[in-house]
Amino acid sequence: MDTKAQEQFREFVAGRSPALLRTAYLLTGSHPDAEDLLQTALAKTYLRYDRIRDKGALESYVRRAMVTTQTSFWRRRARGREFATDQVPDRPPPGGEDAAETTAIRDAMWRSLGRLGARQRAVLVLRYYEDLSEAETADILGVAPGTVKSQAARALATLRADADLAVDFPLTAQGATS
Repeated sequence: MDTKAQEQFREFVAGRSPALLRTAYLLTGSHPDAEDLLQTALAKTYLRYDRIRDKGALESYVRRAMVTTQTSFWRRRARGREFATDQVPDRPPPGGEDAAETTAIRDAMWRSLGRLGARQRAVLVLRYYEDLSEAETADILGVAPGTVKSQAARALATLRADADLAVDFPLTAQGATS
């Protein structure tokens, strides 16, 4: 890779790493794992940088590398080689919010997301957190847009039926009365 390409890649990493790290965190549920996942995806992208024709699609390329790398991790773990922890990392919310309530909601969501399959979780993260279209999500995951729709529908139905999320949080009650 020439010097100009290396500088372009450095600028991309410096500018987009925070957003990509948030996506990696949502895919892994752990800050250290998210950092490892992002680093691995960026390393894979760097090695293939000269072959990527559309540099404007570089972020999509990195996201896809994160999803496929994380899927490989989930498959290894499913075969019994690695074990997940029951502890979900929490960071205290910024001042002014009810920390106990916010933590309870976050914990309930993480437990529920953790029970989803790898593809369903990836679809929800890309569609609703990253706010990608069905077509963009399908492209990153290497599936048809219809698969994205069906996986999202199944995942959301699973979350709606999840007893952990059935708690009537004050935010839900306020939204229903206003």
